[in-house]
Amino acid sequence: MQALARQQLLDYLQQLKVERRVSAHTLTNYQRDLKHLALFCDDRQCEDWSTLSSADILKHIAERHRAGLSSKSLQRELSAIRGLFLFLMKTGQVDNNPAQHVKAPKQARKLPKTLDVDQVCALLDAGANSVLEVRDVAMFELFYSSGLRLSELSSLDLADVDMHDRQLMVLSGKGGKSRLLPVGKKAVQALQKWLKVRPSVDDNERALFTSAKGKRLGNRSIQLRLKQWCIKKGIPESVHPHMLRHSFATHLLESSRDLRAVQELLGHENISTTQIYTHLDFQHLAEVYDQAHPRAKKTK
Repeated sequence: MQALARQQLLDYLQQLKVERRVSAHTLTNYQRDLKHLALFCDDRQCEDWSTLSSADILKHIAERHRAGLSSKSLQRELSAIRGLFLFLMKTGQVDNNPAQHVKAPKQARKLPKTLDVDQVCALLDAGANSVLEVRDVAMFELFYSSGLRLSELSSLDLADVDMHDRQLMVLSGKGGKSRLLPVGKKAVQALQKWLKVRPSVDDNERALFTSAKGKRLGNRSIQLRLKQWCIKKGIPESVHPHMLRHSFATHLLESSRDLRAVQELLGHENISTTQIYTHLDFQHLAEVYDQAHPRAKKTK
């Protein structure tokens, strides 16, 4: 493609970063997705974005589908392409959006795996035998207590947690959004134990969860610690941090029936994202209905 077209792409990515403040993860994905579109254009000797038609976009998506991309990944690629052309239209550089009506092939929505309450209790009550395990229990309790994403937990600083009021502030949520979350009694107790033994190698380190060397614990390290914890404590289920978030949402919805509250706690922008947990809870709802509805009770 021409130098102008590549500069337009860079301008769009810069707009995503500066004006829309998308996460670094989203920016990297969009950059990769649009790079594939640029390669598609190079193969067909398209000189600029305005020469692309809806048929071209459809062909590109079909090729990516044959390459093995999932429906979810294709939907994200289309979102990136639509966003690029919307930016070019607003800046008067193209006349239409050829990706506007192109759709990705549908894929069955997978329900997230969760733990039941007994499994969560077994995981969290297994007992800590070292300083690092005290830290690990505090991390796992906080995942389940507040429904945090992995990146949100690893980004927490000491100042983000208010032990007195039993709450924490997520400053680096998805999309750069912040939210205030409650912290449960068990999680507060676990955090208090951890803060008593937290390594103070570097007094300038603000991270809540640190390594033995006093440095902020990264996402991958947290994932590995949870995996090792389950192996060591004889927990057969393959547990990952997001499973604790899913379990938090499911158990809270089972007890409260308040979908909007769960949406706020999880930090979901759209309630449709939260509604997946209603599918997980349907069997429980059916049981309640059978027991409570006067015209549904089974005769003895």
